[in-house]
Order: sequence, then structure tokens, then C-alpha cells
Amino acid sequence: MSIVDALTDQAMVVLQDRPLVALHPWLAGLLDDCTASGRTLHLVTPIGTRLSLPLRSVAAGRTAQWVVRDGDGFYAGLTGRPLRWDGATFVPVPDARDYAPGFKTRPTAPIGAQLALVYRARHRRGGGTLGGAAGHLLRLLTGRPPAAWGPAEPLAHPWDPDRFTEHARGRASARLLVIGDGPRTAQAVCEFTAAGKGATTETTTVTVGHAPGAPPPLGRLPSLIAELAAEQPVASLLAQLVPGRADLTTEPRWTGEPAVVSLAVAGAVAGPPGIPGRQIGPPDAPVTLFPLGDGRSPDGWRRHREVMRHLQSALRPS
Repeated sequence: MSIVDALTDQAMVVLQDRPLVALHPWLAGLLDDCTASGRTLHLVTPIGTRLSLPLRSVAAGRTAQWVVRDGDGFYAGLTGRPLRWDGATFVPVPDARDYAPGFKTRPTAPIGAQLALVYRARHRRGGGTLGGAAGHLLRLLTGRPPAAWGPAEPLAHPWDPDRFTEHARGRASARLLVIGDGPRTAQAVCEFTAAGKGATTETTTVTVGHAPGAPPPLGRLPSLIAELAAEQPVASLLAQLVPGRADLTTEPRWTGEPAVVSLAVAGAVAGPPGIPGRQIGPPDAPVTLFPLGDGRSPDGWRRHREVMRHLQSALRPS
């Protein structure tokens, strides 16, 4: 089997028949090729394949799609939507009204909870090392500093904030991975984009896996965010619980919807009626925390939308 199994003007198709597919260097290179050419990378696997967390994050974007082969049919591994090959690319089956049958089968491992923290910030030129938020959050959540980092799996470099920063700065964009070193599986996917005048924007998602019966420590989130704000610039931090395996790999099966827990935003700001904010963090870098849900109820997303509308309206000129 070649690395690329089919190539059209719209798509690059790669077949993988193995239990676990990770974001290997060769696969990261193909993703770069697809970004440059405007193609979509279709990763086609059997139903028994799992994706690593970094590869799942890529497959949730616009450049790649996970296509699952189940019998004579295909479906999108992250959504369950039935697909078909139209000769140029995989497209949705137009008359499908339900999830693909394979997507509705029972997962092969127990489903626990993954605590996902989405951190956003803007770093000024010469503003110190990058990756501080990933390192700080992983240490707070696992009790140990990160173990390794790299642009692809397996992660090749021992954790070193200076080398991490050197790799990320000076590029138009960079995606870097960090792995934790604690008793629970913990990983970070860090995305950096040059923002002009030497500034860099960062979106980092730190995820920690928890087995059933070992719920995430949601009560620690306010103090954790306050500690982070004392050490790192914080534009926002969204906390949510995602039903999933404790090892952070993803099966092409339904496991449940993510549910929001809280949203923290920079500054001392007021919330909409009925959703009060709580100021945390140091006085010189205050952060307002909005509790939104328990990580189980979908109603938290309604409160999240209300807070976002309120904050956006406050930014509009009167």
C-alpha cells in the first residue's frame, strides 16, 4: 500500500488498517500538502480503528476527514453521517436520515469523562516563552511537568519551553503537541498564528482523561484558572467535559455530546442577567469566571451563548 492511495483535484485518500492511527510525521506532511493544494485529506479506516487525540483534533477541522468503512458503506467517523464516493471526493449521502449503523454500536471500552480546557491568548513581541499555559495547566492537572513535545507523534523532544518557543515563533502558523507525565493520560494541542508586529495568537486545548468512577476535579477549576492568570496572559478559557475514553483515543462511535462547565474571560466584566461572574486572579490581571453548567446538562451551552452575546454587545460602539 502506498502512502497516498488516491488523488483527485479535490481529495487525497489514505487507507489505514490498524487498531490506532496517530498523527505521524508522514501524515502531518500530507496534511500540509493538502492545505497548500486546497484538497481534503480523507483518512479511510475500518470500524475497529481508533484515532489519537491530536489526529482527532485535525480530523475535526476543514483540512481532513475521518472516513470509516463499514461493510459496503462509509460514514464520517466523528459525526456518524453516511458518506459515498462520487468519483472525486467523499460526500454526504443526500437521502440519509439517520446515523450510520456502525456509529450507533456500543463502544469497545468504558466511557468516562475528558476534561478539556480551551485556552486563548495573544502574546506580545518578546513576551517570553510560548507554551507556558500548556506546561502550567498540565502541571496543575497532573501534578508533574510535561514529559515531551513535538509537531507529530510520537513526540520526539523532552519538554523544554525554550526550544518549544523557538520552534513556534517566526512561523506563519504552527501546531505543536505536548504530553503530560502524570498518572492520567493528558495531552495538549497548541496552535500558534502570527498576528503582525511580532505578536502571536495562541489557542491551546489541554485534555485529561478520567475513567468512570473517577470524575474530574471541577471544584478546583476556579483556583486553577486563578493560578494560570497569575503566570500567563489569558484572553479566555473554556472548560468542558467530553464523554470519552480515559486514554483519550476516539472510536468511530457515538459516546455523547460535550457539555460546558465554565468560561473565564480577561478583565473585570459583568455578565448578563441571571448569570453573574466571579472575579478571580491577581488584581493586576483580573479574570472573570462565569459558571455555566455541571458538565452533563446541555443547558450550559444556552448560558454560554447568552454570555457571549452579552460580551460581544458590550464591545460594540454605542
